[in-house]
Amino acid sequence: MQFYSSQKCRCLAIFMVIYVLYNPTDSGAVDMTSENIDMTLASNELVFLNFYAEWCRFSNLLAPIFNEAADKVKEAFPEAGKVVLGRVDCDRETSIASRFHITKYPTLKIIRNGQLSKREYRGQRSAEAFLDFVRKQLEDPIKEFKSLKDLENLDSRKRIIIGYFDRRDQPEYDTFRKVATNLKEDCQFHVGFGDAAQAMHPPGNPIIVFRPDVALSHENDETYTGSLKNFDELKIWVQEKCVPLVREITFENAEELTEEGLPFLILFHKPDDTEAIKDYKAIIESQLLDEKQNINFLTADGQRFAHPLHHLGKSEDDLPLIAIDSFRHMYMFPNFADMYQPGKLKQFLQDLYNGKLHREFHYGPDPSGNEVQTEAIAKAGKGTSPPESSFKKLGPSKNRYTLLHKDEL
Repeated sequence: MQFYSSQKCRCLAIFMVIYVLYNPTDSGAVDMTSENIDMTLASNELVFLNFYAEWCRFSNLLAPIFNEAADKVKEAFPEAGKVVLGRVDCDRETSIASRFHITKYPTLKIIRNGQLSKREYRGQRSAEAFLDFVRKQLEDPIKEFKSLKDLENLDSRKRIIIGYFDRRDQPEYDTFRKVATNLKEDCQFHVGFGDAAQAMHPPGNPIIVFRPDVALSHENDETYTGSLKNFDELKIWVQEKCVPLVREITFENAEELTEEGLPFLILFHKPDDTEAIKDYKAIIESQLLDEKQNINFLTADGQRFAHPLHHLGKSEDDLPLIAIDSFRHMYMFPNFADMYQPGKLKQFLQDLYNGKLHREFHYGPDPSGNEVQTEAIAKAGKGTSPPESSFKKLGPSKNRYTLLHKDEL
């Protein structure tokens, strides 16, 4: 009996050693499964997820770094409900991978207050960089102003949401703060309390106002008229105001824009040409609103994006100009001034959709009338090809991810 007990204890000890070695619970990122993921997302302010596959070389390179970062984050933010770094084995948890539309490994996604951020993490992949990123995510996204005069010096090139409240412990302010946390990358958020806000609203009646980027658009201030206690309603309104129809493309967001899979209609402009930007935005909003499901409307600093201009045979001296990047070829709008003629930009898009732009580059103008031609078409002649896409090269890199076909999951 004693021999049996000692043998049983020895086997149990060996089992526990193996379990601890292969199933660490006190270090590294937390394994996410279909059983625990919903509770984890709902009970934490920030969840940072690493979607990986065991067979993926890039996933294996990232794994120890992400685990080290999880330990550093746990040490920096030990309180429950604050932040969790989790990992999802997409081969085992295929339903989670499909739910989050994983198309490459490894993919790093952020969930704030149970809401998925539309932007993935695309920064440096080191434990310190991950820790710094989490710190910034947990910073208060709202800046407090002490008097209305402080609002006169806000950046006129930024889209801004301003809240006027009696005090911080109002339930309406709690809703405002959660929305600001989720959309901090899209807007600046400012708030005033008590005396600083009384001139703008009667006591007990908080107000939220959108202030557009007046230096770059013709939009006007707008006051929110919905429920200030309804998170979803306020978030939808703020998102509509903070994420404009026309966005600026930069080297920082180019990868995520290309992943949306829509062709680009781009205004290339000189850095200080705010009037061209304003007019372009106004024309897009008034004439091309029904095309937003088919194309991405963008502006680009022609000085920073000189390479695409070179592909079009143009330089900074030729700005402003408009072009389409279809992710296969680039096509230039004939004459920037034609943008002001109703229907011209819309026809340019239609000629992309029906293949006319590509066809004319190869074979010259169609025999029918009303052609939309560019200087590049006129110079190209028959048998030539339009310039290759420049922005496709800024998409996800095969040297950084394992890219999947959509039917692989």
